[in-house]
Amino acid sequence: MGKPLSIDLRSRLVAAVAGGLSRRAAAERFGVSAATAVRWMQAVNTTGSVQAKSQGGDRRSRRIEAFRAVILGAVQAQKDISLVELAELLRTGHGASFAASTVWRFLDRHGMTFKKTAHAAEQERPDVAERRSAWFAAQPDLDPNCLVFIDG
Repeated sequence: MGKPLSIDLRSRLVAAVAGGLSRRAAAERFGVSAATAVRWMQAVNTTGSVQAKSQGGDRRSRRIEAFRAVILGAVQAQKDISLVELAELLRTGHGASFAASTVWRFLDRHGMTFKKTAHAAEQERPDVAERRSAWFAAQPDLDPNCLVFIDG
């Protein structure tokens, strides 16, 4: 998205229209579209300012923020709950439909994003650790010079 045009340009266009020039003529003189001149004049008439409106940003997060306690409570109760499960909880339990990406942005704003670990938690269980240890011990010592790598 482009940057808003300068306040100087806006002020000069508004001053030209206030000085008697038509909006269309002022737009042509300053190199903007007639629709832009009309919008700027409407903004000046309603707000009294030539300042551009803010651009971008999240304008709809208030909707999911209404369910803050529900979401944070569900994450607290089940640490590994998925984004899809949270969205489904909101849909079925509260009648609010949100995409998983919206839930993720909510969690990110609240510092609650989690990265998966490099290994499964089951590796820490004694029975799994024992089997892994036995498997590693049973592996033959491979000579790297005997390995062949095939590029696809």
